[in-house]
Amino acid sequence: MLERRATYRETVDAFAWRVPERFNIGVAACDRHADGSGKPALIYEDGENGIATISFDELKRASNKLANMLRGHGIGPGERVGILLPQRPETAMAHLAVYKLGGIALPLFIQFGPEALEHRLQHSGAAALITDGENIGKVEEIRDALPDLRRIFVIDGAGTGHLDFATEMAKASDTFAPVDTRADDPALIIYTSGTTGKPKGALHAHRVLLGHLPGVQVPQSFFPQAGDLFWTPADWAWIGGLLDVLLPSLCCGVPVLASRARKFDPEAAFALMARHKVRNAFLPPTALKLMRQVRDPRRFGYAMRSIGSGGETLGADMLDWSAETFGFAVNEFYGQTEANLLVANCESLFPIRRGSMGRAVPGHRVAVVSAEGEPLPPGEAGLIAVARPDPVMMLEYWRQPEATAAKFAGDWLLTGDTGTCDEDGYFWFQGRDDDIISSGSYRIGPGDIEDCIIRHPAVLMVAVVGVPDPVRTEVVKAFVLPKPGVMPTEELAAEIQAFVRERLAAYQYPREVEFVTELPMTATGKIRRKDLRDMEAVRKREG
Repeated sequence: MLERRATYRETVDAFAWRVPERFNIGVAACDRHADGSGKPALIYEDGENGIATISFDELKRASNKLANMLRGHGIGPGERVGILLPQRPETAMAHLAVYKLGGIALPLFIQFGPEALEHRLQHSGAAALITDGENIGKVEEIRDALPDLRRIFVIDGAGTGHLDFATEMAKASDTFAPVDTRADDPALIIYTSGTTGKPKGALHAHRVLLGHLPGVQVPQSFFPQAGDLFWTPADWAWIGGLLDVLLPSLCCGVPVLASRARKFDPEAAFALMARHKVRNAFLPPTALKLMRQVRDPRRFGYAMRSIGSGGETLGADMLDWSAETFGFAVNEFYGQTEANLLVANCESLFPIRRGSMGRAVPGHRVAVVSAEGEPLPPGEAGLIAVARPDPVMMLEYWRQPEATAAKFAGDWLLTGDTGTCDEDGYFWFQGRDDDIISSGSYRIGPGDIEDCIIRHPAVLMVAVVGVPDPVRTEVVKAFVLPKPGVMPTEELAAEIQAFVRERLAAYQYPREVEFVTELPMTATGKIRRKDLRDMEAVRKREG
């Protein structure tokens, strides 16, 4: 854990990793806090049956029973266990049980369709799956394609033809001796969101939890503090929900709010945070943009202490709204599935520079490098990279040694994102390496243009890509989702073009503007620019 010092540099200099040889996520995030005091671990609101509070003591007993249940059905150390569940107590129990068993957890997003599930379950060789009655149908569609899947446990599964979760849990003992895992033993496979290419399984070790702690502390303004309570609308199947919130919070002994919202409702989000006195949150940019549409949010009476956001750049306008709405700056952070929470802002530790995603989180050696892994001078654009060894870094891509090797240039893990770093160590995101637009003699990142367009009063969301052009190779095109009630017109398109031309540069303005009713998104809420580029390429070919 970080020790706060007077300055950022002093905080960095005072920090050193202390990763023990033996470490188990399940023990660290649950068992060590189960001291008989009844200290709350999870607060669960499902929208149907009220509110339930689960203590660390109860969580330990339940996860012990689940570990025994898996072991009793022949699931052993090293085997993969799929967890296809929403935010609910059983999801946390399943993760903790798999870690204590010495298995490898495979979180699966409930909005995945059969093909997405088939790829992950098949590629990982999952031996068991824990799901519920709402999602078992998708699994049954692909059952014949999953020869390694030996056991399926279904919550509310009576009559489904599969093992009923409650019945099997009732047979199990609540006493379990966790496997004495090494910190470097595999614990978790999280598949990439698929922004580009087919999703790959990032295999993480038990140490990944320790690697995340400083990256949670910084944007959450030196979490934990007395009275803290953490919530995120991000699903626990993704690294942002699981390792930015759930497991680090439990590891720190801080309760986590779980909510089974079927769809993100910005008004309901404000009400939820107020009702449960949420103090800390991870709110993705998409969520914040939707919350911005709520009239007079202060009427809900929330009292937040810290908010972190990451995944897409917020932009100056959103940062201003967030500070006015919550009374403090939202701290942006940066990372990816393979190596997360590498860079962050922390208003209470150092000044935020608008447009920057922050400075390297203490403990991580982050730099902008060339494709060959050579560090570049301040201000020069290149690839954002992190040096190994690093406890937050993946072990490998599961069963893909060539892809693993390609991810590195020497000892630098290349994120695939482009950016710059100034003389004071502030990082500036430009875009995915393959999002860069080559127009004439210019290489244009979409981030600045999107930040500009979204400040237009008629725009709710926007995605900017390069589309084929016979003269310039590519030209800038903006796909614009207008705010409710705004009519898309040629006049509005011209107004948006002028808005950018006047605020950025002539070569950056979108020569084409298309109004849309929705934008293609990954399951983690990132805009899939590749889908838009592919669509435009087809249009150009077909005339």
